[in-house]
Amino acid sequence: MSDQTWNTERLHAHYAQSLRVDEMLYDSNTEHQRLKVFQNGQFGRILTLDDVVQTTEGDNFIYHEMLTHVPILAHGAAKRVLIIGGGDGGMAREALRHTSVEHVTMVEIDAGVVDFSKEYLPMLSDGAFDDPRLNLVINDGALFMKENTETFDVIIVDSTDPIGPGEVLFTDTFYGHAARSLSENGIIVTQNGVPFMQGDELTGTLRAFQALFADASCYLATVPTYAGGPMAFGWGSHSDKARNVNLADVEARYTAAGIDTGYYNPEVHKAAFALPNYVKKLFP
Repeated sequence: MSDQTWNTERLHAHYAQSLRVDEMLYDSNTEHQRLKVFQNGQFGRILTLDDVVQTTEGDNFIYHEMLTHVPILAHGAAKRVLIIGGGDGGMAREALRHTSVEHVTMVEIDAGVVDFSKEYLPMLSDGAFDDPRLNLVINDGALFMKENTETFDVIIVDSTDPIGPGEVLFTDTFYGHAARSLSENGIIVTQNGVPFMQGDELTGTLRAFQALFADASCYLATVPTYAGGPMAFGWGSHSDKARNVNLADVEARYTAAGIDTGYYNPEVHKAAFALPNYVKKLFP
């Protein structure tokens, strides 16, 4: 494999994955990181930051559906949603598919990510940036969270891995400010990587969540480009009511929402919280 035709991600010390570059569509340094968009025969358009896959046209629906529909439908009456990160617009796209959601605030550190996502990955946002319910804020997520005085029913932390600019979004202080910003039955969900490969990431988030929330857990989904096993999403809430919502209620809410999904369904919602023992052992 020559590097001319393959993009190799070396996120882990002992494991790498390569994706064929059929056509390089964009390659440039932003203020914060090196950004590439290329075409791949299996996954369509792929966005990388510093050669690490962030999202793909082909499988982004799994990640975005599971980080939005699980907390929104578990909550049952979420009207105000906060997204930290998510500059490609995919998370906003899925959250705004719920007509019951009245307001989405999206905080993205890098305006460049939003601009070129609109140009090179328009299928990811699918018109979300034009939705009047969306308030796009260009700011550091940690700073926004520290200064925020509003309350939200669902907070989604759609961060990169805890290296570089994303690192500050994995701190106890950040989660503390987020906990303060949640409504009474509010839920925070986080991207916590692939626990088979990045166990410390999940353990660190759960340690903070256990100190801040009455209910601290995680759930799983399998996203092909985030290789190395299922991906973990951290879950924190001031009550265990939402995580333990019964299947019939999830089904009723899903039907009422009238959304068409490619991965998420009520059975998957409930099953996602069933954790293998190696993941359970990562709980502090």
